[in-house]
Amino acid sequence: MEEFELFIKNNLPIYSSFHPHYDKSLQEMFFAGGKRFRPALLLSVVNAYQPLLKDGAYYAAMALESLHTYSLIHDDLPDMDDANLRRGVQTLHKQYDNTTAILAGDALNTYAFELLSKAPLSAEVRIRLVKVLAESGGAGGMVLGQAIDCHFEGQKLSLEQLIKLHENKTGKLIAASLQMGAIIVENRLLEKTIYDFGLKIGLLFQVQDDILDIVQSDEDAGKSTNNDENKNSFVTLLGLEEAIIYANNLAKEIEELMLQFDKVLQDSLNNLLQKYIYRHKGF
Repeated sequence: MEEFELFIKNNLPIYSSFHPHYDKSLQEMFFAGGKRFRPALLLSVVNAYQPLLKDGAYYAAMALESLHTYSLIHDDLPDMDDANLRRGVQTLHKQYDNTTAILAGDALNTYAFELLSKAPLSAEVRIRLVKVLAESGGAGGMVLGQAIDCHFEGQKLSLEQLIKLHENKTGKLIAASLQMGAIIVENRLLEKTIYDFGLKIGLLFQVQDDILDIVQSDEDAGKSTNNDENKNSFVTLLGLEEAIIYANNLAKEIEELMLQFDKVLQDSLNNLLQKYIYRHKGF
């Protein structure tokens, strides 16, 4: 991923206005790092089938990271989680002010689609990438999940409702990452299967995040923890022990589902996922 990190540094949004910290606010969370998990999923698919397309794929991968980063900035705002720490650094509304954080998030949201428009890929592929990213990250996807999460804070949801909440809030963008890789390599037969596979990964990631919110410190997690007491999390619904069991079962299911893919994709995904699918263990 070093090459992708260099791509990010060379393509950070820079506008050089006389605003004292506008550019810095757009770049802050990119510089802070993060797992780059969604870009890595997309690039895993591209590397498995068409590694020569990686230059174009980097634009799509950074678009995913840009939209995901906007969501984190807004998620940390006082009207959402009111978090102090993200990716190991002070959140933007704490470092600057609420207005800066809101506008930085807005800018990175739209910058994602600017990046896709510049990708050296065919017009048809670019349009399909825009569609998938907008659908999964927008009104019927991540934003819907966030709206449900905020509205029902303090009210107990059923397990089925909780899964639906996080399928939208977390799962669809992770699933879109894999589907966008399939779109770039123009493998339509793979798209639906790998999107559904991605929804399972997204669900596991959310269960893991809920577990880690309880068992990790702010410093270990690189973000504010113990924020979920009044939220609908898998730990508040199931309890910590049952949530860990639930995560274990999801991880095993994902390993089994990976066997449906051909070996070249299995190997590419396995190299990435083995680092993450049991990250909830050991605490």
